[in-house]
Amino acid sequence: MKRNLISLFFVLFIPLIAVAAGPIKVASFDVDATPPIGSAMAYDPVKRLDELTLRCRGIVILGAEQPIVLCAVDWIGIANEGHDAFRSALADAAGTVPGRVALHALHQHDAPGCDFTAERIIRELNLEGYTRFDGIFHRQVIQRAADAIRIAIPNAQTATHFGYGEAIVKEVASNRRVSVGPDGKVGSMRGSSCKVPGLIALPEGLIDPIVSLLGFWNENKPVALLSAYACHPQSYYRLGIPSPDFPGIARFIRGQDVNVAMHVHFNGAGGNIAAGKYNDGTQSNRMVLATRLANGMREAFDGSTRIPLTSADIGWSSELVSLPVAPHLNEPDLIAKLKDTNPKGYISYADQLAWLQRSKAGHKIDITCLRVGDVRMLHLPGELFVEYQLAAKAMRPDLHVMMAAYGNYGPGYIGTAAAYPEGGYETGPTASSVAPEVEPVLMNAMQNLLGAK
Repeated sequence: MKRNLISLFFVLFIPLIAVAAGPIKVASFDVDATPPIGSAMAYDPVKRLDELTLRCRGIVILGAEQPIVLCAVDWIGIANEGHDAFRSALADAAGTVPGRVALHALHQHDAPGCDFTAERIIRELNLEGYTRFDGIFHRQVIQRAADAIRIAIPNAQTATHFGYGEAIVKEVASNRRVSVGPDGKVGSMRGSSCKVPGLIALPEGLIDPIVSLLGFWNENKPVALLSAYACHPQSYYRLGIPSPDFPGIARFIRGQDVNVAMHVHFNGAGGNIAAGKYNDGTQSNRMVLATRLANGMREAFDGSTRIPLTSADIGWSSELVSLPVAPHLNEPDLIAKLKDTNPKGYISYADQLAWLQRSKAGHKIDITCLRVGDVRMLHLPGELFVEYQLAAKAMRPDLHVMMAAYGNYGPGYIGTAAAYPEGGYETGPTASSVAPEVEPVLMNAMQNLLGAK
């Protein structure tokens, strides 16, 4: 009897002890995501290539249950079945499930967009001219990333510590919706660039000035650094030259400063945030903005404190949500407009129809959260207003909360409930595919994931 009990102990408990004691490892991957000359980007075809390429990069966290994949892509958006396909391929390569893959775009405008649902709709309707939905190149990048993960995992580095730091980024972000009339409606907007003295003179408005930095370390050597900052990434665009723009350049600068680590940058909730107060569109401003963001990243890195890391410090949670569809979206109407309208712009009738069909079919979006010690990294969809990011931080002031938005781009812009009646481009019928009731859905999901109830 005693021998049987001892045997049962070894069978049931020793494997659990071994798992808990196992080291955390981090594998890094990085592949080229630059479209070739002649191919379509979000707005224009590629005319020439620049010195800096677009990247698809990220990390795989190993040793805490199933692997976790965090990936950021220098594209304008990845939506619907395109987002599904990307996550599935990365999950398969990492030996995990799609629900443990966080995939985000940085939203640069001189870059491709990816939506395999819209691609299928265009094909089924026999429409011409929508070349930006052709997914051949996108599938090549997905395969590159998956292959890179398979190569990286055997070479994963041990992560003995994690660290968190943050810093204020000065004179980059400003709110776009700062001009409000006596009727409470948003007036002229201060966009990614602005040359109107009256708009430039207005205050920054509501922003989150903080760049957050989560690092994984092997003793005193940084292995991977994940940063997040909320701001539209445009300095200038529409030149037909793929560009990672100022966030990508800031990432490059920090990569040269600390070359031993993989630097992965995420765009926070920057739907209503841009650089317009500090950027008039002059090309030299791209490096000015990049340097300011890089300085913030550097300060956050220098202020990080390393803390020992075990598998018990890492966790992953998710919540499936159904986002309410904008009431103006009507399938027969969108199909008719698709057939009668020349293809132009980024958020088009095809994007809206793809989102509508997915929603009607019952597809949900999973909001996810990475836990590393006292750090929480939330992953959310669409062009989220900064109010969501600030609210998440206020929910758990005892934790370090950071946010990556621009996950599944299907919903387009996601404003607050109060923002929709205020008007403005972001909450208008051409930009947002969700209803004002989206706010309590997302707020509730964030509260649950952060344990704020």
